[in-house]
Amino acid sequence: MGTHRRPSPTAARARTAVLGTVAGAAVLLPVTSASAEPVGNLDQIKAKVDRLYEDAEAATEQYNKVDERSKQLQGEAGKLQDRLAGQQGKIVELRETLGALAADQYRSGGIDPTVQLMFSSSPDEYLKQANLQGLATGQQSDALRAALRLQQSIDQDRAETAAKLAELEEAHSTLASRKTEIQGKLAEAARILSGLKAADRAKVNGDNGQAASRSSARESYNGPATGRVKAILDFAYAQVGKPYHWGSQGPDMFDCSGLTRSAYRAGDVGLPRMSQDQWNSGKRIARADLQPGDLLFYYNDLHHVGIYVGNGKVLHAPRTGKNVEVVGIDTMPYMGAVRP
Repeated sequence: MGTHRRPSPTAARARTAVLGTVAGAAVLLPVTSASAEPVGNLDQIKAKVDRLYEDAEAATEQYNKVDERSKQLQGEAGKLQDRLAGQQGKIVELRETLGALAADQYRSGGIDPTVQLMFSSSPDEYLKQANLQGLATGQQSDALRAALRLQQSIDQDRAETAAKLAELEEAHSTLASRKTEIQGKLAEAARILSGLKAADRAKVNGDNGQAASRSSARESYNGPATGRVKAILDFAYAQVGKPYHWGSQGPDMFDCSGLTRSAYRAGDVGLPRMSQDQWNSGKRIARADLQPGDLLFYYNDLHHVGIYVGNGKVLHAPRTGKNVEVVGIDTMPYMGAVRP
């Protein structure tokens, strides 16, 4: 118990490796010291962070599109399954009718080939074979034709349901992939920001503009718009100061197209979920002809959208880490406008 053993060379190397790993991990931890210095040019860091947020938002819009399709598929598949259940009940009734007719035949002097076929085969096979052989007549023939038509409808609905469920499974897989992509980009942006001094982080993150957006949360629309457009703008202004969150349509958080869609819904106007689809939801408007309530689109792939509020300003949900705000039209790369 009093003997002190020297560590073996292998153990020493392992310990050194562990210490090196811990030291390396420490570099990635958030830096809060006042002496922290940014690595590289601040403008380059801002450009990288902005790009990560833009990529995350573009992926968010793709996520929104797949999410909408997934919900649509769930509804369609559910309706088909409900219809199949009803059809199955009807075909059971028709088969019972055919069985009753067969019993009548038996009591009146024997079972003809049609009835024999019905009892010697599966119900589906019976329906097909009896039709092919032309064995059924009279009332039995009417019931048989009705059952055949219903069976064909069931087969078609089964195939359609299977196709929709397969597409739904693929959509869920795509959603998981998009979610991983979004979270990865946001985590990388957060990691970079955590390594900056507070003042530099504020510059990169645009916190000055964020403070302005919080103060504007007390504002409301007081321009010339009336009717539906005023309802849209009143709703939009009521959301100023609420946080951006990817995939959200309110009431407490929004992404860009979620905000515009919800605002337009307040004016009783339907918009698609995805910003690129909102681009095709109305008439293109020249910049000189902008009116409050028009949708404004940004970036080459149109992955960002906001609402024009007049006086050269746009109300939008910017990105993760920021709140719904009112800023100048040219704060982002402007691509065009649409009036739904």
